[in-house]
Amino acid sequence: MKNANMMKYFVVLSLAVAVLLFIWFYQGELGFISSVEQKWYCTFGIIIVASLGLILMRNSEGIAELFQASQPTSTDDDAPDDVLASGLLSHLKTRHGLLWRNKIRILLVVGENTAAEAIAPGLTTQQWLEGQGTLLLWGGGVQAEPDEAWLLGLRKLRRRRPLDGVVWVMNEQQSTQAGVIDQGCRQLQKRGQILKQQAPVYLWQVCDSAWQQDDRITQPVGCLFPEKNSPEKLAASLQKLVAPLRQRGMTQVLLKNSHDFLLRLANRLERKGIAHWQQALTPMLREYAKALSLRGLMFSLPLAAKSGVAQHGWLPDAAWQGVLNDRAVRGRRVGFSWEQSAYYAVMALALLWLAGSILSFFTNRSQIATVRDQVDLLNKSNAKPMEQLVALQLFGNTLGQLQYRAAHTVPWYQQFGLSQNDALESALWPHYDAASLRLLREQAADELHRNLSEMAALPPDSPKRAKLARAGYDSLKAYLMMANPDKADAEFLTRVLSANEPTRTGVAPGLWQGMAPSLWTFYAENLPAHPEWRIKPDTAMVAQVRQVLLNQIGQRNAEATLYQNMLQSVAQNYADMGLAQMVGDTDAQSLFTTEQVVPGMFTRQAWDGQVQKAIDDAVSSRREEIDWVLSDNKHPASADVSPDALKARLTERYFTDFSGAWLDFLNSLHWKKAQNLSDVTDQLTLMSDVRQSPLIALLNTLAYQGQTGQRSEALSDSLMKSAQNLLHKEKAPVIDQRVSGPTGPLDSTFGPLLSLMGKGTTTNGVMNADSSLSLQTFLTRVTRVRLKLQQVANASDPQQMTQQMAQTVFQGKTVDLTETQDYGSLMAASLGEEWSGFGREMFVQPLTQAWQTVLQPSAASLNTQWQTSIVANWNSAFAGRYPFASSGNDASLPMLGQFIRANSGRIEQFLTRQLAGVLHKEGNTWVPDQINSQGLQFNPEFLQAINQLSQLADVLFTDGSQGVHFELRAQPARNVVETNLAIDGQRLRYFNQMESWQSFNWPGATYQPGVMLTWTSVNGGARLFGDYQGSWGLIHWLEKAKVTKLDESSYRLALDTPDGLTLSWILRTQLGSGPLALLKLRGFSLPSKIFVVNAGASDAMVSNNSVLEGE
Repeated sequence: MKNANMMKYFVVLSLAVAVLLFIWFYQGELGFISSVEQKWYCTFGIIIVASLGLILMRNSEGIAELFQASQPTSTDDDAPDDVLASGLLSHLKTRHGLLWRNKIRILLVVGENTAAEAIAPGLTTQQWLEGQGTLLLWGGGVQAEPDEAWLLGLRKLRRRRPLDGVVWVMNEQQSTQAGVIDQGCRQLQKRGQILKQQAPVYLWQVCDSAWQQDDRITQPVGCLFPEKNSPEKLAASLQKLVAPLRQRGMTQVLLKNSHDFLLRLANRLERKGIAHWQQALTPMLREYAKALSLRGLMFSLPLAAKSGVAQHGWLPDAAWQGVLNDRAVRGRRVGFSWEQSAYYAVMALALLWLAGSILSFFTNRSQIATVRDQVDLLNKSNAKPMEQLVALQLFGNTLGQLQYRAAHTVPWYQQFGLSQNDALESALWPHYDAASLRLLREQAADELHRNLSEMAALPPDSPKRAKLARAGYDSLKAYLMMANPDKADAEFLTRVLSANEPTRTGVAPGLWQGMAPSLWTFYAENLPAHPEWRIKPDTAMVAQVRQVLLNQIGQRNAEATLYQNMLQSVAQNYADMGLAQMVGDTDAQSLFTTEQVVPGMFTRQAWDGQVQKAIDDAVSSRREEIDWVLSDNKHPASADVSPDALKARLTERYFTDFSGAWLDFLNSLHWKKAQNLSDVTDQLTLMSDVRQSPLIALLNTLAYQGQTGQRSEALSDSLMKSAQNLLHKEKAPVIDQRVSGPTGPLDSTFGPLLSLMGKGTTTNGVMNADSSLSLQTFLTRVTRVRLKLQQVANASDPQQMTQQMAQTVFQGKTVDLTETQDYGSLMAASLGEEWSGFGREMFVQPLTQAWQTVLQPSAASLNTQWQTSIVANWNSAFAGRYPFASSGNDASLPMLGQFIRANSGRIEQFLTRQLAGVLHKEGNTWVPDQINSQGLQFNPEFLQAINQLSQLADVLFTDGSQGVHFELRAQPARNVVETNLAIDGQRLRYFNQMESWQSFNWPGATYQPGVMLTWTSVNGGARLFGDYQGSWGLIHWLEKAKVTKLDESSYRLALDTPDGLTLSWILRTQLGSGPLALLKLRGFSLPSKIFVVNAGASDAMVSNNSVLEGE
């Protein structure tokens, strides 16, 4: 039944929606509803009919009952449906008419038969009683399972609200049994689920009396509870009942002492009745609060049956008035109601549609009023040009909005059957046509005509023709677009017309520049759809301008467009080629990677499949496709560029881009970085494997792609070669060495690579010998290096063997690794600058990486040797001594000579013996070797230190012996009479402006080295400026002086005395800065590292060895 009803509602709603959709979107195909008003009327009619249909369906059982009343009823008294359908329904309709459901209350009485008969005599035997607008139905006991069929029949009686209440009657004994109450609550809950409604429950207790009280005046006794009840509120309500009961009970007892029901009830409630009911009904108020609604608790004695009552008739006793008068609560619905939901949905839809229609009416009305104001302003005869243009811009914006809505959709708030979008758009176009032609088209056409006429009038040799060629072409194209709307390009036309008229008379420049783009854009976008906007071109002027432009710019613009269109068409049919497609089944990720791809249109497959044919087609249709601007059918353009020349240029341009695409891809390749010697060995093994090498696979792909465009062989030769391939398939070399044709358009780019592979100059298909650069020779050398590295890794002491290999290079000797590295560098260089990235990564980087793997641990070991043999001795001799530190202890000058002396010094001997292969001396400067030092990073501080010591050695050992030779001359000073300077026993005396040069040797031949300076001023006698004892006394004295360089060999030394006088000398050196060079030794320390290595470089060899052993 539930599914059937739901299906009925769904069918009604679906039919209504389908009809509405047909009326609004598809009825135009039939044409019987032609106006919006008719659609609107039909829509409201369908909504009203659907609503009435749903309402009638909710009450359809009433109509069915009318027919059922006339049918013969079943004689089976046990069929509850028949009882309800025949006797009860007929009685109700006879008594109250068809609308009886809204006139009576239906109460279901449940409980034991004796208890029910005590409050409604005859109900259990007659099944139902009716009287005074109330229908009592006998529901049976609440201890047994409910009769589902009978309850479903009850739902048919009044589907929306089957019951107005449930009267649960029990005697005093039952009210004390918790199990009876719990079972009753469960059964009432099940009845509510079947009826889809939970009606309010009135609990009625039939009290006992030891004597008859039938003649007692009855009245309703009990209390009603609020909707949100609780045990506490129940007790409070019963407590309020005690006082009135006692008062009325006393009254009745005084009238007749046997009428003690009310008084005794009040006494029972007060003593233990309230607590009893609170405890007994607590589960019902809490556990069953959501399923049952306890509305009231009633009390009465058994009611006497009234005589003379008709069958099924009921005269309610006054005790019933408490229940009958309670109409405030109607219960609540259980579960989901499809019928009610559909009813509300239809009504909500109708209200929504009504609200939307009202909103649509006002929004459309407002839009029409706004457009009317714009039309009035646009057609205003006395308006200024600026005002008209502003109005035209607003008008265009409105039309554009209407066009967009017509193409996409009208806003929802303007629909609901009242949309005026299409009608409004149609009404506005005539007004825009008149205004735009007057304000835009005519002036734009005149301005273009004037510019083109000026260009055509220029002398043939005028330089302005070349300058105006580009702008003239654009102007002519725009002019012809206005004359041929079907060829209009909105974006181009907007740009040209905006640039052609930067200002407008009568309009502020800023305002015009702001509104002009939108005005021209709307005009240009709608020009193809309005051929009536075309202008009548000046054919004579157009012909003149075409000839001028053809003489100036030829057809380069057309060729560029043709070329780009050709590439776009090809790009859609050929996928991009990535590294994985180039290397086939080999594993390129282990050697090199790249994120770039070669566009599919720049492949041999694209050339053979489509590009070549596209160029031929372009050449064959050049006359009609070249450029409609510069030619027409009546006067075709002169054939100044032949089709063969066009083909040659397109082909050359394609292969130039072809080469560029492949070079960009190849130069983006990066060789994968190896972490240890094992990785390097694996890479070189895979690289040189003729069957698994990704490098060889890539080069074969490049060789194939590099031969794109070459002339194909004759058919007979091709068949012969195919037959040979089939017969000798197992003998085919992995690296294809055969030349497949003559030179092609890519030879200039791929030629060097093809030459390396033996495809450039070959003899009988055999690759060149090792006397020339070749891929085969390089791979052979790589294999030799790989075997050497494997030998190192498998040695008993890999670290020692690696150091020996590196030491041979450090000492200037060559090994297979460096020779192969040089060979790879030559191969990379032979490819040319265009291939520099590819050549470096494929032929140089693998060997450089292997070289780094060998050198890095050795570099760390060499750092250790430097520290133990040089740095440690240096620190032992000079640490904490002057001039290397601010100390009173002087460093040994002879020991310094042992370290820094050229050729025989400890430092130079170490560098010459250990680093001759990677470091050499140019003059007095140590310079790293650019080839052998690849993969090594010299410590900049080390290079700076050894070069500083090398330069100092030249100063200290100029003639082979230790010492510095220089000259000093004292200069006259204000208020200074005499100065005496003694350097290691050598004296320079200045007296009263008598200057002279004095030669000095440092260190001097004396047993008491040192420097002492005294001076005599006009205001006092001789005073001591300073006495610096020791071998480094000269450096102490120079340290106090202010040095000013005069020329390459002269310096001025100035000393300030305590009394403010300045003593000065001129120092003249034989080499460099002479003794001043020794000042650089202050704070000098010898770096402890020659090379900059990683934190774990010193253990790298051990790590490499452990990895290989683990394998």
